[in-house]
Amino acid sequence: MQPGFEENVRAYEQTARAVIGLGEGFTDAEWELPTPCPGWTVKDIVSHLVSAEELFLGDPLPAHDLPDLPHVQNELGRMVEIGVDVRRPLPGAEVLEQLRVVLDRRLATLREVDPADEAPQPDGQKGDYSRLMMFRAFDCWIHEQDIRRATGRPGGLDALAGAATWMVLHPALPFVVAKRAGAAPGQSVAFEITGAREYSAEVVVNENGRGLLGDAPEEPTVRVRLDWEDYVRLAAGRCGPREVKAVVDGDRELARRVLESMAVTP
Repeated sequence: MQPGFEENVRAYEQTARAVIGLGEGFTDAEWELPTPCPGWTVKDIVSHLVSAEELFLGDPLPAHDLPDLPHVQNELGRMVEIGVDVRRPLPGAEVLEQLRVVLDRRLATLREVDPADEAPQPDGQKGDYSRLMMFRAFDCWIHEQDIRRATGRPGGLDALAGAATWMVLHPALPFVVAKRAGAAPGQSVAFEITGAREYSAEVVVNENGRGLLGDAPEEPTVRVRLDWEDYVRLAAGRCGPREVKAVVDGDRELARRVLESMAVTP
């Protein structure tokens, strides 16, 4: 069941405060550690979180001449990078203080909104504030995990934002199975997620070659079991299938193609 507005706000606040708590213990060297996000350090990720919330609050992007950077591939990437690059000269502690300030501002405005009001959505679709905060909880938590892996501080896998993360990621499984992995009509893939969070999803490819979430046969073409952390890392594009421990039953070639096609975030 999709979490509601209050649940998404609580999840967002929990993970934002977790990032702040982590940052309070970082050394100068840890702020500059590379992360799974190409071209971004730990400090860059926190800068991104600050900039994203400023944009959702209606603040204009800072005037900044962005240099050519190899990890910036398109106009959306350039827009996102401005709020990161402008903060690169700042010490990590100053960026962290900016996150504290923008979080307080954000929570104050969220107390006044009608959850049913239309809100700008990260994926460009129409949606309300509940949907927006689902995406914000997801994005912040994914980046919290990026920071934890970069600095060797594991944890938070059972955070509230896991529900939002599942709701954002798993609807892409039919596309992964049918279009990217090329499963044939009549084939099916059952996903079992275990560990800190447990979920299941089944994809069946219909006669038109379209993948649909639904009930697979008792013996699906493929059954894939993944730990929650491994699933998130794959779906968020943080690693490849060789870096996770997937247990596969059934058509191993189809399973290989599915696992290689799991990344669905930009």
